[in-house]
Amino acid sequence: MASKIVLGYSGGLDTTTAILWLKEKYGYDVVTLTVDVGQEENFAPIAKRSQELGAVKHLEIDAKEEFANAYIAKSIKANGLYQGKYPLSTALARPLIAAKMVEVAEKEGATAVAHGCTGKGNDQVRFDLAVSALNPSLKVVAPVREWNLSRNEEVDYLRSKGFDAPMKRSEFSVDQNLWGRSVEGGSIENPADEPPQEALEWTRAPGLWPAEPSYVTIGFEEGVPTSLDGQDMKLSDLIIRLNRLAGSHGVGLLDHMEDRSVGIKSHEVYECPAATVLIEAHRELEKLVLTRSEAAFKPAVEQQWSWLVYSGLWIDPLLKDLQGFIDSTQEFVTGDTRVKLFKGACRVVGRSSPFALYQKQLSTYGVDSTFDQKAAEGFIKLWGLPSVMAARRSLLKTKEVLA
Repeated sequence: MASKIVLGYSGGLDTTTAILWLKEKYGYDVVTLTVDVGQEENFAPIAKRSQELGAVKHLEIDAKEEFANAYIAKSIKANGLYQGKYPLSTALARPLIAAKMVEVAEKEGATAVAHGCTGKGNDQVRFDLAVSALNPSLKVVAPVREWNLSRNEEVDYLRSKGFDAPMKRSEFSVDQNLWGRSVEGGSIENPADEPPQEALEWTRAPGLWPAEPSYVTIGFEEGVPTSLDGQDMKLSDLIIRLNRLAGSHGVGLLDHMEDRSVGIKSHEVYECPAATVLIEAHRELEKLVLTRSEAAFKPAVEQQWSWLVYSGLWIDPLLKDLQGFIDSTQEFVTGDTRVKLFKGACRVVGRSSPFALYQKQLSTYGVDSTFDQKAAEGFIKLWGLPSVMAARRSLLKTKEVLA
């Protein structure tokens, strides 16, 4: 009896080829798994294709809510941006998909799992490390990486077995989920050129932007968005609505030169309307409620957190440690942020919180100020005392030289 293997199946060329390849070259019974993380795709043809290619079983898991609440929410609290720009949309989904592959493998009695990643990208790292950490007894098989097949060779292989290759919708390679749309390949590989409009779906071209701005108020509770314009809603629904609204104004289009984990530089295009708005809104609310010391230190933690997620180290103990600090800072990040969306820009134009450290009566220049300005004189003397003493020392040495 053949051993079972669970293949993360997107329905694309690489994983479609992998079904036949795993059967023929390795002798596995293939169980295909598609995880819904909000890619807005018709899954029926994918299931049909899996069956036609001879998979012994096909499974689908709706993981949108888990993705939003257990992964995206953490990234919002961390203001998760790799290299200060990329909101980690694909990177966040990979450890979740890997976890589902392990769950199915254990349930089905499989001895291995497989993915369709190449040896050039980041996803292979994310899948391999997550699976190895969750269940070390499972073998990880990566047919595309191991056999180094080109796209044309994959198409020829499928045809030699009597199957047509899945129809490629464009020259670009696209990965999509709730948190963003990643586009690479084709003409995007030339970083000197502006990404063509045909590569984009979520962000409108300038000529189609609304003539008037849109204003939206986002409610946060302990760092997590919970309402839109006063209406409570699930995080996944809130993200979907913001993707559409902000995308209609051209907000969230990111053209990025990126350093991959494997050392390759790549030109990437991301469409992340909701992520762009929510992270900016969250950061501005944090400025209202965090102390100066917290606000100064947290970006260093965010940078390290983002790097660990991007590079496939979701399972690293340091990520858990950093998450503990981040969660602690979010205790008072509750309130509303008002955002203006217009002509490709997202700008925070209002913020409020019951825990605001800003007090008008302290900062106002009006007659109702409660700040004792006379106290500033003594503060200035003490605050600058070390610098003043050092300056006097330098002045004394200068006089000695002149003498």
